[in-house]
Amino acid sequence: MNDHNWLVEQFEAHRNHLQAVAYRMLGSLSEANDAVQESWIRLSRSDTSGVENMGGWLTTIVSRVCLDMLRSRKSRREEIAIVSVPEPVTIREDGSDPEYEALLADSVGLAMLVVLGNLNPAERIAFVLHDIFALPFSEIASIVGRNEAAARQLASRARRRVQGAKTISDSAELKRKRELVDAFLAASRNGDFEKLLAVLDPNVVLRNDTAFAPVSNSPVVHGSQAVAKQFAGRAQGARPVLVNGSVGVVVAPLGRPLFVLELTVVDGKISEIDMIANQVRIRQLDLAFLND
Repeated sequence: MNDHNWLVEQFEAHRNHLQAVAYRMLGSLSEANDAVQESWIRLSRSDTSGVENMGGWLTTIVSRVCLDMLRSRKSRREEIAIVSVPEPVTIREDGSDPEYEALLADSVGLAMLVVLGNLNPAERIAFVLHDIFALPFSEIASIVGRNEAAARQLASRARRRVQGAKTISDSAELKRKRELVDAFLAASRNGDFEKLLAVLDPNVVLRNDTAFAPVSNSPVVHGSQAVAKQFAGRAQGARPVLVNGSVGVVVAPLGRPLFVLELTVVDGKISEIDMIANQVRIRQLDLAFLND
């Protein structure tokens, strides 16, 4: 077997692992596939004669590719636009396996991807490599261009963000609000108009973000009847989440936020709903997932 064929065989043996690493870092299946492809290009141009652990070497390559992509994304101050829900399970022309991609998305957790999306690139890389893939900080340090102590700090800061919901989620008030939000989402998904009315204040105000095209013609909606009509049967893909420390809702196909709802609760009823769809504003929010 010649060197090229041997490299192809080694790369294909690790492809699923590399895709899993890239997806957790980037939160986008298409970008993860691009990162894996770029990793192959870099591998094919490298001298691998001294590589003893090909899996570790490939993980380092794809991590550096992802770090470059995250930094580029941040410097552009833009996010990939989400225009549809995940694609149906079909065989694609590029030969990728969408069933595997769906399982991958489920294994990561959409809420986790939302939180990871708010970390800076180095924090995200350090957290994913150490806490999810158990890579030692001595190896992470060279990937993020820091010393070992700094790499450890990056992962620690990220871990606090990811786990930040746990302490405050024990409060009785937050639990009551979470139950209210869960009831709101269940009623919305099921199209149960009466149950929607039960969780909404009669004078509830919905402020839509006109950046989200489907609601651009109705920036403000008043009253429980009108607001309930806006949400009946339309909460598929929505998840409860902490928004700046208070319970809210995020709609995030494959972990990329489409919009966030900030909820105000007064006397056990939802009295205000503020939609945020502008991606710049979403990035400024402190989002943390809530355990199911």
